[in-house]
Amino acid sequence: MAVWNPPRPAAAVGLSTRRKRKAILAQVLIVALGLLLQGEAAAAVTLNCSNPNAESLLKALEMSVFQRKAIRPVTILQSPTQVNVSFTLYAILGVDEKIQTMTTFIWQVLEWNMENVEWDPVQCGTHNISIPSENIWVPDILINEFMDEDRSPKTPYLYLKHNGNVYYDIPVRVVSFCTMDIFNFPFDVQNCSLSFGSYLHTANDVRVSLGMTAKKTLQAAKALMKTKGEWELVNIEARSNFLNTIDFEYDEVVYQLIIRRRPKLYVMNLIIPSTFLMMIDLFSFLLPAQNVDRASFKMTLILGYTVFLLIMNDLLPSSAETPLISSFFSISLSLMVASVLETVAITNILYSSRQYPEVPPWVRKLILHYMARMVCYSPRLTHWPDTSKKTVTLNPAFQGTVHEIKDPKEAGPQVKQAVLQLQKMSEDLQCIRQYLDSHFHKGENEEVWVEIVHILDRFLFGLYLFFLTVSAIVFIIIWATWHTATTD
Repeated sequence: MAVWNPPRPAAAVGLSTRRKRKAILAQVLIVALGLLLQGEAAAAVTLNCSNPNAESLLKALEMSVFQRKAIRPVTILQSPTQVNVSFTLYAILGVDEKIQTMTTFIWQVLEWNMENVEWDPVQCGTHNISIPSENIWVPDILINEFMDEDRSPKTPYLYLKHNGNVYYDIPVRVVSFCTMDIFNFPFDVQNCSLSFGSYLHTANDVRVSLGMTAKKTLQAAKALMKTKGEWELVNIEARSNFLNTIDFEYDEVVYQLIIRRRPKLYVMNLIIPSTFLMMIDLFSFLLPAQNVDRASFKMTLILGYTVFLLIMNDLLPSSAETPLISSFFSISLSLMVASVLETVAITNILYSSRQYPEVPPWVRKLILHYMARMVCYSPRLTHWPDTSKKTVTLNPAFQGTVHEIKDPKEAGPQVKQAVLQLQKMSEDLQCIRQYLDSHFHKGENEEVWVEIVHILDRFLFGLYLFFLTVSAIVFIIIWATWHTATTD
């Protein structure tokens, strides 16, 4: 079905056409203005010097370059600025294990190109000029691990070359965060990172790259380092990295400083004195327990070892992680305490063995036979006579004078008196015999206990030596393995 459209007036058609032309013209003007502004902001500038001297060049820079210091120096704003970052490690000032920081002093070098600046070295009389850093655009390169306020000395100048390259060398005192692994103290190796990147500009605006290889950085650091303190530089590794956030992506370069602790101080002040005290405690087992107050000697030794640990406590790193050397000290102290308890038990048996009951047969067999053979000890027991089976016989020389009395009534007063005396003598002899039997039995029992003490003392000495040797071997193996793994 056809629809009838009424004819539009000629004036209305002309008005619509003019509006379209104005809209198109406005769009063209906007695009042209944008291109004009972009070209004006980033147009390449060739400096003209009136005289071949620094004053003329500086005046030309003030007129055309210093006024645009807030703009990133590129010809196309969408292209990123390439910043080369390098540094030279001058000193390792300290490492704090408690707050997990490393303090270093470095010479940081930033290099980039100002694409819109160049001049003729012949016309201006120089290939480069030093200018205040505040007069041109400088990338905001920071160390991401920085943990303290910047106390670095300020260097207000940088070099600008005739081709637009900028060389900015600044000294930086870096207090950086570093995750410490002190398990292997004092033979530990730490790996601390220094990440250089722009704080504000994303990877679309500023690209950061290595200005010098890791090998050359290591060689320069070893040649220039002046400090000979607790830490030494082992290696430097470098890599490029992208730091991704929720909305943006940042470019950075990461240098890994591998440093190793010099253990000589701690070996001389911690390990060797502790080893000497342990050796003294070990050889104290050779003191005869029955003649020397071994317990007092060992108690004095433990007291000295405790004072030694308190004095040397400041040398140990303060951290949530327990270093292996702390376990070494704990085991050493435990062994010394165990040796004191052993000495107390041995001394108690030696001086109280008369009051102890008879040694059980199984104890006698276990210790005097099996354990004595194990420790290569031969018991020295005295053969005590068995008086319970002794009989009394009359001397044959007096048998002829013995008369048998069949009827007690026939005995006279003298005989009765003699019988009473004999009965009394028999009772006295029986008491003497019982006393001697008890004495012989106690002497034999005491001697058995003393021999048991000697065997136990030698056995515990061997056990102490075994645990001490095994502990030392285990600690040495762990230290050596950990040290090899971290250095490789």
